Amino acid sequence: MATDENLPEPGDASPLIRIRSLLPGLARAEQRVANIVLADPASVARRSITEVAEAAGTSETTVTRFCKAIGVGGYPDLRIALAADTARTSSRDRDLGSDIGPDDDIGKIIEKVSYADAKAVEETADQLDSEILRRLVDAVAQARRIDVYGVGASAFVALDLQQKLHRIGLTCFAWSDTHNALTSAAVLRPGDVAVGISHTGATTETVEALQVAGKRGATTAALTNFARSPITEVADHVLTTAVRETTYRSGAMASRIGQLTVIDCLFIGVAQRHLDQTKSALEATYEAVGGHRLGSRPDRRRSGKEGA
Repeated sequence: MATDENLPEPGDASPLIRIRSLLPGLARAEQRVANIVLADPASVARRSITEVAEAAGTSETTVTRFCKAIGVGGYPDLRIALAADTARTSSRDRDLGSDIGPDDDIGKIIEKVSYADAKAVEETADQLDSEILRRLVDAVAQARRIDVYGVGASAFVALDLQQKLHRIGLTCFAWSDTHNALTSAAVLRPGDVAVGISHTGATTETVEALQVAGKRGATTAALTNFARSPITEVADHVLTTAVRETTYRSGAMASRIGQLTVIDCLFIGVAQRHLDQTKSALEATYEAVGGHRLGSRPDRRRSGKEGA
């Protein structure tokens, strides 16, 4: 199962991405420190450790523990990282990255939603662990069969992966019903792959199905926004998204953008391993549905009824 060594490292990504990813797994006092940092990182970059501890209602020792928990050496390192991150963020970015207000007009809503979606893709890519992704690509490319589990909004992402892999000739099933997921997981075996998709990483149905798949010997992978959530404890490989939630953009809205980014990267990696098969399969499937596109059906062209 996944260990700290399997989890994404800070790398060059914003420290705020790491903090949001680890937030649910932090101790309660450390979460208060995290919320202070996330609320105004520029201010924290200028404040002393004593001031931050007082604002969070905790001790300087807890602030130091928080810094180590998110992968920075100590509070001075955190201040430097936050200052650098603030310097990279323009005032326009800060405005568009803010929550949608009740008085925002439709133009501002479009700006903020499109900015948030683009940022979710960018930040997910920045922190995505390429080595873990490569290992999962290897496993999926060689798998006898792939199961994908997801409920709610994650079910649509699971179906997207199933459709992509099935279209290039791989045996893949997406399950959103709990009983179907569990019964499918129960008949997996070594050489198979099971992927659990859960934004929170705490969806009981998805965690349970992935756990059953692992007990049957299948290689297991989790796709979640939180690197120390329950699903990571039953996964051999953990891939994370970097999605911010706001008042109007709950996990069900925002999570799919980052999840689909990771799914596309996984699919392309697998497709490369089966390049000839992929090309043949894509050509065959394109031809199979070609007659169902308006304007492309021979009988309509011959009959001269295009404008009917």
